[in-house]
Amino acid sequence: MSLGRKLLVGLPVLVLLALVAVFFLRLDRGGQPMIPPSALIGKPAPQFDLAGYDAEHPGLSDADLRQGGVTLVNVFASWCAPCIAELPQLKALAEQHGVTIHAIAWKDKPEAMAQVFAEYGNPFRRIGLDNNGRAAIAWGISGVPETFVVRGDGTVVYRHLGDIRPEHIPALLETIKKAQQQ
Repeated sequence: MSLGRKLLVGLPVLVLLALVAVFFLRLDRGGQPMIPPSALIGKPAPQFDLAGYDAEHPGLSDADLRQGGVTLVNVFASWCAPCIAELPQLKALAEQHGVTIHAIAWKDKPEAMAQVFAEYGNPFRRIGLDNNGRAAIAWGISGVPETFVVRGDGTVVYRHLGDIRPEHIPALLETIKKAQQQ
């Protein structure tokens, strides 16, 4: 067998090995996508001012994030399956750990959100309707769900990509605790 023919036969095997290596590297990262951290880390939350979802959940603005307490800002949509999957974890953070969670509803409809909240509960204190997606762009969202930890002075200290799963809760609580001490 000639050298060229050996390379031609071995190339698919090399490509397969490279794909397997990438797969295992992603598993080692706990399923977190390989996206660089947010440019907002260590900086003030972007300016935004969104109308509210309903009378019980007033709108959300960057000024609401500078009220002295650490908050989570969760960007979600009722049409997003991972967003619905993380609602029990968000409810546990709010109800069992006293975490204040605000939401930016990305290109969503209040009627659709009401159906999801009726079935799975609503962990959010404030919900801002981002109908045109401009707030999500300002936050640098790559998709939903994404969650940010914001210090009481409005500084973004952490970004979580994807849905929050039970295994993420301890690290998230530790991040919140550190943010409270800063």
